[in-house]
Amino acid sequence: MSDFLQLSGKTYLVQGVANRKSVAWHIAKSLEDQGARVIYAVRSETRKKSLAALLEGKPVFICDVEQDGAAARLAAEVAGAGLGPLHGLVHSIAFANYSEGFRPFHETKRADFLQATAISAFSLVEMANAFKPLFAPNASVVTIGISSLLVTPDNYGYMGPIKAALESCVRFLAKSFSADSAVRFNVIGAGPLKTSASAGIPGYLESYLYAEKLTFRKRNLSTQEVADPALFLLSERSSGINGTTLVIDAGLGANYFDKDIIRLAMRMESKASA
Repeated sequence: MSDFLQLSGKTYLVQGVANRKSVAWHIAKSLEDQGARVIYAVRSETRKKSLAALLEGKPVFICDVEQDGAAARLAAEVAGAGLGPLHGLVHSIAFANYSEGFRPFHETKRADFLQATAISAFSLVEMANAFKPLFAPNASVVTIGISSLLVTPDNYGYMGPIKAALESCVRFLAKSFSADSAVRFNVIGAGPLKTSASAGIPGYLESYLYAEKLTFRKRNLSTQEVADPALFLLSERSSGINGTTLVIDAGLGANYFDKDIIRLAMRMESKASA
């Protein structure tokens, strides 16, 4: 069989592996399975130690994007180790502070919003800027967003606007880089997934099960189903795609009027009115 994606022998930086459930891990493992070399960036020494067995023998660097200058330091370390050029970068990190429990959106604290924005959205801008000299001429940058920016789930709170900022950053980076390079930027807009990060969202399980009923196939995404199209975007086979969000949601966003959901909702309404 021919190597359709032509990833073998290329080098990619993957940012955001937390454990085997991570989207970043599924992407990284799939890249390696295709013969690519993966460089890992994790947020702390503690995280690096927790991943020692999983990432044994692989190049692992620490980059806490909340810290000013972290992206530039990471780029310098990668360059110093002679690991360039990079054919792609995977940005799969996000953070929101729910330690005080869920609050209505209008009660969002300035510090929480700015912290989450710096980590979840602006870090992509800093990473792109820091690694620009290390990118191969036709490198591809992929970040992980959400399948719809139009919905307003109560339990997602201020992360909705921040994911919108991330998606906007991708479009502006694509335009900005186009002035003197062919580096591309795209988003994977993923539907609900079972990850350790999602487990920290208040009420996520109920939302996950509800979303599953709205997919055409009545089955939510596996994490690998998000990793696979990410590999396509990282490959030259997607060379015509830039500044775009590729939605992977098993039909969730087009099935709001599913007859089974309508029937259940009306049945509950009838019971409530009785």
